[in-house]
Amino acid sequence: MSAIAEVFPVLLKGIQITVIVLILSAILGYFIAIVAGLCRLSRFWIIRTFTGFYVEVFRGTSLIVQLFWLYYALPMLFGFNVGSNLVAGVLAISLNYGAYMSEIVRGSIVAVDKGQTEASVALNMTRFQRMRLVIFPQAFRMMLPEFGNYLIQMLKATSLVSLIGMHDILYHGNLIRSSNLSMAPTVYILVLIFYFIIALPFIFLARKMETVSKKGVASS
Repeated sequence: MSAIAEVFPVLLKGIQITVIVLILSAILGYFIAIVAGLCRLSRFWIIRTFTGFYVEVFRGTSLIVQLFWLYYALPMLFGFNVGSNLVAGVLAISLNYGAYMSEIVRGSIVAVDKGQTEASVALNMTRFQRMRLVIFPQAFRMMLPEFGNYLIQMLKATSLVSLIGMHDILYHGNLIRSSNLSMAPTVYILVLIFYFIIALPFIFLARKMETVSKKGVASS
């Protein structure tokens, strides 16, 4: 119990950084996913090609490698600095998960019943109006369950920002472990519990999103 009492307040210091990185990454990641998903369905081949290249690069390479490239490699090789370690961490997570989620956006839009498009064309709606008023609202409901699941994935990914010196939960845990190796089991059990507790609201949110996704989507 004395070990837990010693470790717990130290890990508590990292919660703020973990939550900040998660919130910023989620906001930017969802935005990137929606934009990239729509671009994948663009009428212009150059937009589809560029977006497809981004998606395949970020889905096909490790998040850790992307994080190191943004924070270490770009400044050293090209003299381009993205800013602080917070900016690098948020960018890496949001670009990586935005690439994955863009396929959810694209797939959900394609999955909307074709009759909806035909009906909106019959009502003389423009392409933009069809997407904004008819197709995207239904597709968005289908995206919700996977968006909720990826939010939990992004929470777990925030632990990687400790590799670039951000003082999150894992960073403080590693500090204690490095100074007292015998406390490693206690440290990592508590780290596990911390992440699980933070994830609980998002688990319930994901289940709620599954319920919402079943409503208001037309099917043939």
